[in-house]
Amino acid sequence: MNTRDTDTTIDETAAAELVRLRDSIDNIDAAVIHMLAERFKCTQQVGYLKAQHHLPAADPNREARQIARLRQLAESAKLDPAFAEKLLNFIIAEVIRHHETIAAGEE
Repeated sequence: MNTRDTDTTIDETAAAELVRLRDSIDNIDAAVIHMLAERFKCTQQVGYLKAQHHLPAADPNREARQIARLRQLAESAKLDPAFAEKLLNFIIAEVIRHHETIAAGEE
């Protein structure tokens, strides 16, 4: 066996591992999207309830509790809490936008 055969075997092994890992990443991405879709279905119901009862779209106290909770979950999961907070802030902003749209009768 020459060096080139060994290199090809390593490359094939690495390529197969890369495909396996990427397949796992793709599955996780799909699960994240489905979970976000479910989350937004729930927050949409919250938006309709808030609109019915003339409640504000944003709830800063709830948002602060959720951020603290998610930061703690991120730490225990060995995920950067600052990243988790940024992600949650992005989601919260989108939820508030949906709630405002619902309250305006546009949805």
